[in-house]
Amino acid sequence: MCGIVGIVGNQPVAGRLVDALKRLEYRGYDSAGVATLKDGAMERRRAEGKLFNLEKLLSEKPLAGEIGIAHTRWATHGVPNEINAHPHFVDGVAVVHNGIIENFAALKTELMAEGAIFTSQTDTEVVAHLLARYRREGLDGKAAMLAMLNRVEGAYALLVMFADEPEKLYAARFGPPLAVGHGRGEMFLGSDAIALSPFTHEITYLVDGDCAILSRDTVEIVDFSGKPVSRQKQISQAAAFMVDKGNHRHFMEKEIYEQPEVISHALSHYVDLAGLTVKPADPAIDFANLRGLAISACGTAYLAGLVGKYWFERYARLPVEIDVASEFRYREMPLSKDQAALFISQSGETADTLASLRYCRQEGLAIGAVVNVRESTIGREADAIFPILAGPEIGVASTKAFTCQLAVMASLAVAAGKARGLITAVEEQEMVGHLAEMPRIMSKVLNAIQPQMENLSRELSRFKDVLYLGRGTSYPLALEGALKLKEISYIHAEGYAAGELKHGPIALIDENMPVIVIAPHDRFFEKTVSNMQEVAARGGRIIFITDETGAKAARLDTMATIVLPDVAEIIAPMVFSLPIQLLAYHTAVFMGTDVDQPRNLAKSVTVE
Repeated sequence: MCGIVGIVGNQPVAGRLVDALKRLEYRGYDSAGVATLKDGAMERRRAEGKLFNLEKLLSEKPLAGEIGIAHTRWATHGVPNEINAHPHFVDGVAVVHNGIIENFAALKTELMAEGAIFTSQTDTEVVAHLLARYRREGLDGKAAMLAMLNRVEGAYALLVMFADEPEKLYAARFGPPLAVGHGRGEMFLGSDAIALSPFTHEITYLVDGDCAILSRDTVEIVDFSGKPVSRQKQISQAAAFMVDKGNHRHFMEKEIYEQPEVISHALSHYVDLAGLTVKPADPAIDFANLRGLAISACGTAYLAGLVGKYWFERYARLPVEIDVASEFRYREMPLSKDQAALFISQSGETADTLASLRYCRQEGLAIGAVVNVRESTIGREADAIFPILAGPEIGVASTKAFTCQLAVMASLAVAAGKARGLITAVEEQEMVGHLAEMPRIMSKVLNAIQPQMENLSRELSRFKDVLYLGRGTSYPLALEGALKLKEISYIHAEGYAAGELKHGPIALIDENMPVIVIAPHDRFFEKTVSNMQEVAARGGRIIFITDETGAKAARLDTMATIVLPDVAEIIAPMVFSLPIQLLAYHTAVFMGTDVDQPRNLAKSVTVE
């Protein structure tokens, strides 16, 4: 994932910027660059590949200057090469960027009509051109930043340097994280506190909608309308830890809020966000000629696979056999060489999943690994690796790895449908367009529902048992919601297919059994509402998670109704994951459990 660093210093900064980038290498990248400003002139060095290529270039062609910005890039728009590497320069403006500018195509068309000449394939370059235009119109740096921020749409972190403002850096956040570091006669900015830990432990974390102006001695923070805002300074312990919690109480909370950023990076690996097309899947898995697919995983990863089953069968008409790995490995399932197998694991080291992989290898199937760690055992033993690109996940209860697994499975299902001739070009663009919108929508949802989730968790913590219901892809989400609540709050919870309510679970319904119903307004909605009415008739306390259309249509008295935006069916599982994660998290916090390391659980299960 992209890394951003900036320094307004009192000594040469090029080497220090590169050292800071090294601390962000864990995020993943495929090119890097650095730019400095001295005597009103900006210079940059950019290189494809790893940081040692940039270091070599800097040793041959050093950069002077006490102010500068630097970047490690994970390619989204445009191939990973020197031309597309950041920083981007336009008429005295230098920009580095993490995220996706969703409306870049329209902005690019507008700017080109005015005579702008683009030199890269990136979405980032429109930011530099917009800023250059506003500066030509007479706006100062701050006014130009605010004008630009009110034009761009998407999820982004931006760092900007102007040639005619030699002692200032400008930054903005809407989605991906940014942290300001406070020094003595110098100021710093980075994607997280780890990058800044060699320079300072005094950190201010920007929040969505913040624009910061850094000088050597001060930082001014305003919202996108220019109104001043105040952000707390705190002491970071990043030097002592691989990953810092930032301004969050727990790693789990941090990882929940990282989801818009990490999903944007995951998607960029599988879809062309400019052309709204899926990229061809790894040829080791020939979706066009498969007779069927076997999926196996454990825990939350299994539930991601269960959602994937719905997608592969619906969009690619590909029959899917799925089971938890601990059963799959012993079932002696009849398999044939015209099938393929997908194994899902955050760590890539899960013992039962690895054993299931080896069983399928013996049966002659092509093997795909949906993993977060490419170098893991499952990754090494697979024919095709489908990385989820979630970054380090410290919390034992998986959050961002789950939604990244879903994003990857959705992308693969669309790619399979296209390869099998079942998805038209128009349908492909529509579905990829919905996927591209997802990070922005998730950021909006996280900010909107957090207070309601925190208040609701106080009431939920009084109960000993909770039932989750859902249909279609919301059924695996019901299972995941129950699993999350069990894992970290220790409240007994069960997930059921809503249609199974009358086949047993309805006997448990009374005023002491909250029923959490996950029901976007989709093709299953009316039947799910009928199940809700059966719960209400028996005094059940309903927590209804739906969308705006569903909230208007249901017209039921509930314990609480959580209203999300109307979204396309293909992205609903990712968006609807957010309230079930936050509800479990806040309930556990209120009950005082060890959220990040719940009892009896480990992050990676490497023994049977």
